[in-house]
Amino acid sequence: MSDNQLTELIERYLDGSMTAEERTQFELLRKNDATVESRVTEHKQFMGLLKQYGERLELQKRLDAIHDEIDVHALKEEVTIHPVWVVRMWRHHHSKISVAASIAIFAILSTLFFTGKLNNHDSRFVELRDEVSRLKISNDQLKQTVNTRLINGAKTTKPKPVNPGNFRGTGFALSSNGYIVTNYHVVNGADSIYVQNAAGESFHSKVIYTEPQNDIAILEINDPGFKNLGTVPYNFKKSSTDLGENVFTFGYPGGEVVFGPGSLTSATGYQGDTTEYQVSIPVNPGNSGGPLLDDKGNIIGIINGKQTRVAGAAFAVKSAYLLKAIQNIPSDSLSKSLILNNRNTLAGLSRPQQLKKLKNYIFMVKVYNQ
Repeated sequence: MSDNQLTELIERYLDGSMTAEERTQFELLRKNDATVESRVTEHKQFMGLLKQYGERLELQKRLDAIHDEIDVHALKEEVTIHPVWVVRMWRHHHSKISVAASIAIFAILSTLFFTGKLNNHDSRFVELRDEVSRLKISNDQLKQTVNTRLINGAKTTKPKPVNPGNFRGTGFALSSNGYIVTNYHVVNGADSIYVQNAAGESFHSKVIYTEPQNDIAILEINDPGFKNLGTVPYNFKKSSTDLGENVFTFGYPGGEVVFGPGSLTSATGYQGDTTEYQVSIPVNPGNSGGPLLDDKGNIIGIINGKQTRVAGAAFAVKSAYLLKAIQNIPSDSLSKSLILNNRNTLAGLSRPQQLKKLKNYIFMVKVYNQ
């Protein structure tokens, strides 16, 4: 199917001109083909932007028409020479002026929204990559510590500065031999990447495959100091998860790994995105790329964002799209085999026991760029 044919199908699907049979077939195609699903989502967003732009143009036309109807120069003359006419002017023109002012305010607010000026006050989707400049230790502080110890006569070696990186997220093991998954937005633009385990050990890693449309990135630890992790204790769920099911995540919104309990609240993500789940879980910057697990310890998704000003509304890319991404990795990008575990050893364990087994397979992803 050509791009033009696919675009035509998507437009017919979105405007409701498909027959019931055609719609059923197309929805099946969306479900089975991540590329088609991504194109539908992109086209829907594009059409929404066009509609908003058209509404703004229409508002501008209405404002111009009202402005032309009011003789602004004559009013200015009347007000300047005869201040008493202000009252008469308001009586004769207050309805038009009120409408014009309302439209002008609305247009200004719309402009602020589209330029991002109102983003801090609006409910929107935000990614959970954490900027960690607040964690950096300056060289001046290190030098001052060393000088103080030398002045006091203490025999000590200069402490080795630990750079926490520019950004931080979470990742988790796909296999025991060093393949890690995280979000694409966590590693986008990175000059170098390190992953840090629960013991505080950091290992150099590289990106071997990404799918930006699904916010997925696959990393490989290529550090000589890395040792095999042992069998991964979880597997990856292919089928969908039921609403209301208890779920949890495990990630690095801070310097230590943090457990977040919750429940699955919607089968679709932000603005109806079918590639994601919505979950009620407390997440913060740094949680991006962390695993979303069901009660039995199956991986059902990857945490990638939350909705502002909506309590507990977080989102996770469904595990089905992770499995498709793994299948799409070019064979020449893999320096060793990538075999997923198909046996879950977390099922039947209490939550504290599950977390103890999980801890060594969850990593802090540290991103460095200039």
